[in-house]
Amino acid sequence: MHANRSLIRRTTALAAAVTAALVLAACGGTSDGAAGHGGGHDAPAAPTAPAPSGTAAHNTADTAFAQGMLPHHRQALEMASLAATRAESAEVKTLADEIRKAQDPEIKTLTGWLTSWGEQVPPAEGGGHAGHAMSGMMSGAEMDQLTKASGKAFDTAFLQLMVKHHEGAVAMAKTERADGAYQPAKDMAAAIVASQSAEITRMNGLLGKN
Repeated sequence: MHANRSLIRRTTALAAAVTAALVLAACGGTSDGAAGHGGGHDAPAAPTAPAPSGTAAHNTADTAFAQGMLPHHRQALEMASLAATRAESAEVKTLADEIRKAQDPEIKTLTGWLTSWGEQVPPAEGGGHAGHAMSGMMSGAEMDQLTKASGKAFDTAFLQLMVKHHEGAVAMAKTERADGAYQPAKDMAAAIVASQSAEITRMNGLLGKN
């Protein structure tokens, strides 16, 4: 009887030890698993956390596109605003109004992107004309010429200068489509290529080149 009780006690103790070992193993597995899951999920979460603000979604090409297109659009609006009082052709006036309506909202969007990215927003005034020539922007002399013109002379100068201006914008937009990473900017670039290419054809037609 004594031997049986000793056997029962040993068996019970062994069972308890096995149970304790299993519990410890389970806890350790859970802890390790949690750590593993934590490491697996937390690691990629770090770079994606800033995505909502857009800081991790753009690259240098996107920044260059926004910083270049912003003053480009501003000058197009300046040119278009002259047509209301100086143009003779109703078609030129209509075209200028369409340019203004299309590019004014894009200026606000471009400014918002640069601000959200923590990048410099080009000032509304100033800037050298060397960079302007590269993107089809008007020189100071060309803007003076347009400002002083009126009637048919204005219409011709406006169309010629705006074709050049649009060609610069299309080139910039094509670069963004090829090199950019921020999808909304790439989408805007695609829209600019399509709309301004069509306007170039339209303006050349008004100039009698088609």
